[in-house]
Amino acid sequence: MGSVMMYVWLLVGFVLLIKGADFFVDGASSIARLLKVPSIVVGLTIVAMGTSAPEMAVSVSAAIKGSNDIVISNVLGSNLFNLLVVAGGCAVIKNLPISKELNKRDFPFSILIALLLLLFCVDSLFLGGGGFKIGRVEGTIMFALLIAYLIYLVFAAMKNRTDAAGEEIKVMSPLKSVIYTLVGIAGIVIGGDLVVDAATDIAKAFGLSDVIIGLTILAVGTSLPELVTSLVATRKGENDLAMGNVIGSNIFNILGVAGLSGAISPYSVGSLSIIDLCLFIGFSVIVYIVVRVRNKIERLPGLCMVLMYAAYMAYAVIREIM
Repeated sequence: MGSVMMYVWLLVGFVLLIKGADFFVDGASSIARLLKVPSIVVGLTIVAMGTSAPEMAVSVSAAIKGSNDIVISNVLGSNLFNLLVVAGGCAVIKNLPISKELNKRDFPFSILIALLLLLFCVDSLFLGGGGFKIGRVEGTIMFALLIAYLIYLVFAAMKNRTDAAGEEIKVMSPLKSVIYTLVGIAGIVIGGDLVVDAATDIAKAFGLSDVIIGLTILAVGTSLPELVTSLVATRKGENDLAMGNVIGSNIFNILGVAGLSGAISPYSVGSLSIIDLCLFIGFSVIVYIVVRVRNKIERLPGLCMVLMYAAYMAYAVIREIM
């Protein structure tokens, strides 16, 4: 890209992200009302998978090309950003109530599968394989767990369809709802891709190393869809959609992105990524304790979450430089 065009494409990407998220939230919310499905289920499934498309594209491509470090670092970097910045940022804007289902079912499940990923990373040490890695068997198990989880959510949604029936919210026609959702997904994916590419070119123009670019721009850039979508959902009062997107995306990243990547092509996991995974589990437990006690994330805890991410990023950059 030319020097000026880098900034033009960066701006275009942000516009597509913001407007795409706007369309996507309106469309997905309308579909939820039409089908009488709770917003939390839509956030955990359609919205989570749609906004995780960039992570899936980057990691699966990296797995096929044999770029092992990118796969797990992209997943962990994105999950840390989702948990601390997306959820924390939404709470800073407006206190974020947490639904009973998310509190008792989905949030604990996201922590359990993070522990499972850690177990799969280190099990090769005990099985004589040497080093940390995710093989085809582990990857297939994780991806199968994702399928089972999605099937469970569908059945749970069918059982609780009446939960959303009483909500008097203006909805669009079925066709318009689908068009809004698809146009929104397209805007989010294309916009996210433009932002990541343009920001990477700008970073290289300033002489930043590939390692620093990967730790910051790639992980944050592929999580921009989650950030913008959740912020827009929070602004529109769709709290279940916002938090469901965060937890659903983290579950999809671990079981879907890391799992499918391993099933396609086994990859090694660096020792620093093991540390990052342990930190993610620790942060998740801290946030979950707050959620269990308060049933919501308030502004002060939200601000603390954003600051925790800033501290983590400072640590990640310093350790790479040293």
